[in-house]
Amino acid sequence: MHVIECDVPASSALSRHLIRSAYFHDSYRVPLMHPGLSIVEIFFALFGHTPFWMKALLITRNAIARRFELEAPTTAEILHPVMRASYHVGDKIGPWPIYFIGEDEIVAGRNNKHLDFRLSVLRVKDGEGESVVVSTICSVHNFSGKIYLFFIVPFHRTGVKSLMSNAVAAKRL
Repeated sequence: MHVIECDVPASSALSRHLIRSAYFHDSYRVPLMHPGLSIVEIFFALFGHTPFWMKALLITRNAIARRFELEAPTTAEILHPVMRASYHVGDKIGPWPIYFIGEDEIVAGRNNKHLDFRLSVLRVKDGEGESVVVSTICSVHNFSGKIYLFFIVPFHRTGVKSLMSNAVAAKRL
């Protein structure tokens, strides 16, 4: 099953203004074969099964980010994501604070001095079936944010598509 690049769905809680003004954004869609999953279960079906190579890259990136006094997830948050029974705005899901949570969508992310990002995991109805759309939006604050994205975007695109493809192949979605 292929991951399909798409637009941020209109039903997303992500602001249209934020999307239009973003320095970078992308969205990818895969079918949801288990429509009874909660949005938290969908989130962890994707981001709770990160391959070791990706965890190693994230841990390295976060160590570098902390040297520049940027807020970054801890190694424990990357290595051992914990799924709790319930979540609310302000809680962390995996390594990221939650900005919005509803029945069909979670928006998490982080604000930093070089850029802000939001990650949306959204369940979308497709006629008779359902899909999962993962969207990322980055707003840069300075030249450092642009340099960071120049190096990170290729890894980001590959990583998100890999996580989504792996979740479908493993029948977690």
